[in-house]
Amino acid sequence: MHCVIYVDGVVKPVEGDLEAMLAAMEGLTGSDFGWLSLWTPEADELGTVATRLNLPPLAVEDALQAHQRAKVERYDDQTFVVLKTLKYTDETSAIETGEIELFLLRNAVVTVSHGNQHDPVREARRRLDGSPKAFEHGAGAVVYELADAIVDSYVAIVGEVRTDVTQLELAVFAPERQDVTQRIYELKREVLEFREAVEPLEPVARAIMRGDTVLPGGNTPHFRDVADHVLQVNTQVRGFDDLITSILNAQLARTGAWQNEDMRKISAYAALIAGPTLLAGIWGMNFTHMPELHWLLGYPLAVLMMVAVSGALYRVFRKNHWL
Repeated sequence: MHCVIYVDGVVKPVEGDLEAMLAAMEGLTGSDFGWLSLWTPEADELGTVATRLNLPPLAVEDALQAHQRAKVERYDDQTFVVLKTLKYTDETSAIETGEIELFLLRNAVVTVSHGNQHDPVREARRRLDGSPKAFEHGAGAVVYELADAIVDSYVAIVGEVRTDVTQLELAVFAPERQDVTQRIYELKREVLEFREAVEPLEPVARAIMRGDTVLPGGNTPHFRDVADHVLQVNTQVRGFDDLITSILNAQLARTGAWQNEDMRKISAYAALIAGPTLLAGIWGMNFTHMPELHWLLGYPLAVLMMVAVSGALYRVFRKNHWL
């Protein structure tokens, strides 16, 4: 939980408990601007904030439940914005999701963060602290800086996912056998999670960019740049999804080819054994009238025929690349 007040471009952190922060938010006058950020608040804590700042009940319910899609909703003189945050973990190549809800008031903003990715709020606050003129756009400046920081993280994650996809491609088509089916499924699941976070943000970005949705204080022209990045990321993520599906199909095709190759080898070795077995079976019948049983060269001749048959089969199989 953190609260800052911006007075004439000067940052004034508010110390103390929630009561002190709410008192500071209620005491804003003129061009003063306040920003109260909450981290996974309890129901009673957010309820107190909602009552004191007159936040819309439906939006408060969404903020408590979390797991919302990216969206912008208007409630009388307030605007409710939901943004999805993402974090890439190098060790596991996993994409962890979070969520930020913003309540945009006339001269204040309340942010409610969920998940394990809190960096966008800190990054946005750092940028705003260094640019006092940004507050000429009021709460719209906070939305822009948060959206810009979040989309910047999307762009970075796209680079990481591209590396993972490239590594999978190399593993699938490597000369040696590698069963990477599980890795493919895991990466596809992460990309789907990435897509679910980015895709709903595209119409939101377009609406703000076109002016269909007007934020408090007006929309800054910089939203066009954020929207452009969102469109690029969304296109790339859809491409990753399709490419991973193709990689999975290639892996399954190669697995089938490996199985066919193994079956050919097994069949070839079975044929090599079948030749000597056939000859041994013929001379192993022990009938009384079998002249070959009394030949001096019968045994060496039988062994020689077994070797010759096996050798001929071996050469044929090698020529056909069965062995």
